[in-house]
Amino acid sequence: MQAARQRRLYIQEVSVRDGFQIEPRFIPTEQKIDLVNRLARTGLAKIEVTSFTSPKAIPALADAEAVMRGIDRVPGVEYAALVPNVRGCERALETGVDEINLVMSASASHNMANLRMTREQSLAQFAQIVGLVGSRAYISASLSTTFGCPFDGDIPAATVLDFVARLIDLGIDRVSLCDTTGIANPAQVKQICAEAKRRWPQTTFTAHFHNTRGMGLANALAALDTGIDRFDASLGGLGGCPFAPGASGNVCTEDLVHMFATMGYDTGVNLEALLAVARDMPNIVGHEVPGQVMKAGPSSRRYPVPDWVGAKEGQQRLA
Repeated sequence: MQAARQRRLYIQEVSVRDGFQIEPRFIPTEQKIDLVNRLARTGLAKIEVTSFTSPKAIPALADAEAVMRGIDRVPGVEYAALVPNVRGCERALETGVDEINLVMSASASHNMANLRMTREQSLAQFAQIVGLVGSRAYISASLSTTFGCPFDGDIPAATVLDFVARLIDLGIDRVSLCDTTGIANPAQVKQICAEAKRRWPQTTFTAHFHNTRGMGLANALAALDTGIDRFDASLGGLGGCPFAPGASGNVCTEDLVHMFATMGYDTGVNLEALLAVARDMPNIVGHEVPGQVMKAGPSSRRYPVPDWVGAKEGQQRLA
């Protein structure tokens, strides 16, 4: 446990992008800005603020520029944005983002369904974006369906690792291994994450899990055991994938932070401050969210002992 306390973990919040993008109700711009500012002050390492996608494609994030320009920049926090193409990247760079997040799938069918292009076309576009960004921002690539695809089923580990290699060859040194629809299991996670860490020890890997089938936290522990120290998560467990209708969303930020904290790890996050923000999420989105710790409270919570327990104990001593 002492070793655990000395190890720093980094929690990266995605609710404002990954969560809000599928919400049917538009979240007002000022509310998004306020949420990002509150989240930044809890100690999170990174916040994915928005997506510079066509407003017609994702109307929920049509205010990308206004949000990025309106937020406060808390020192020590990275502010990221997803970009789908060169034009989106140009828009993001104009707002001064810290990180450009690129997305492609290890699965051919999912890449076509999600991005309407082949995997080779995605890689070719990534190369253009890397050239455009230069040293103006960090670049991260999220490899969706790393652990399985809702269309193609199992994705061979060799295929996943080949695409990781090709991303790194493009000069991308931040890679997220993404369980897009909550298919992964801990044994599979451990196998792929361990091999990725072994082959590319200088690459910064992030684990991105969904809790669609209730294995999000278990998969996070499996990734942790391989040396992964960066985790995407979504406040309240908000989010999901349009190809898994009705499924719960990303692994929940406050549940993840709580688990790591009770195990003795340092996440840099103030859990009570995070819970205060999480409890507002149902009001922001207009419906209940899956997060558990925000409802039950942390495991350190204590309750008053009922009066009758003390009286009963006294009677037993007299007897």
